[in-house]
Amino acid sequence: MGGSVSCCISPGESPKVHRRQLELEECPITTTEDVSEDTGTYLQHISDRELPEELAQEANPSDHPRASTLFLNKSQTDVREKRKSNYMNHVSPGTLTKKFSSCSTIFIDDSTVSQPNLKSTIKCVALAIYYHIKNRDSNRSLDIFDEKKHPLSREKVPDDYCEVDPEHKLIYRFIRMLFSSAQLTAECAIVTLVYLERLLTYAEMDICPCNWKRIVLGAILLASKVWDDQAVWNVDYCQILKDITVEDMNEMERHFLELLQFNINVPASVYAKYYFDLRSLADDNNLSFPLEPLSKKRAQKLEAISRLCEDKYKDLSKAAMKRSVSADNLLGFQNSQAVLS
Repeated sequence: MGGSVSCCISPGESPKVHRRQLELEECPITTTEDVSEDTGTYLQHISDRELPEELAQEANPSDHPRASTLFLNKSQTDVREKRKSNYMNHVSPGTLTKKFSSCSTIFIDDSTVSQPNLKSTIKCVALAIYYHIKNRDSNRSLDIFDEKKHPLSREKVPDDYCEVDPEHKLIYRFIRMLFSSAQLTAECAIVTLVYLERLLTYAEMDICPCNWKRIVLGAILLASKVWDDQAVWNVDYCQILKDITVEDMNEMERHFLELLQFNINVPASVYAKYYFDLRSLADDNNLSFPLEPLSKKRAQKLEAISRLCEDKYKDLSKAAMKRSVSADNLLGFQNSQAVLS
């Protein structure tokens, strides 16, 4: 077929490599320094402008499912200090309030990732905001969220309003009032927390005593429009908060969207991460979800749902078997004999 010397430059080289070198010498590659001003502005590739995946996850935990949530990180400091204090002072945990299942009784809660418990979810979201305010790094804020410049009521804001951190109960009452008046769902509360942390990350600001109400209001306003089918209008919030104007609500909503860079997408994986992190936060702070004994009616309902899901997966598996057949089922097929003419 030809010796090595007849088709190559040398025994160690390939003719393809030699031809490639000749092509590179004839058509040199132009770099960014070789591009003159007459040829136009050099456009940087999008991959060069994007952050690496590891840095992006650390910077934007509300966008990536594998990044840890901000509120859970801020709460861990207090949880560790509380456990250490109880251990050093030999504090007894007291009576066990959490219920555990036994052979005769099974305790389950009515909160799932698709249908969370409204009251418990609002408590957890309020607790997450409480830890954001308590363990904030600084007091970076914007004028649009400052309650002194844009008050929500006609009552005079106290002089020490920016110095006193709100309690968990106060935050919970404010959020519960908005949710009960606007008839919002528990899923909307989780999306509210996602938008809140996304705002703090994108705008590089902190939630503090002087701006937490307006930030929470803006996040709830946006989450209710994105998540719920029947969104609440801005004028409806003006009826809940009597002293706020529609123009103020519109301006705050516009600034909120601009600071979010109009990124209102919440992937299902991010939503599930926030839900389970809120449950972890509840366990760390003894905010257990309500448990009830499994009744016969509830057991029959769960069994019916399980049967429905099982039948659905059986149909999917049958459809998959029609498209592809595994090697185990090849024995059942007989090849037809070919007719040779």
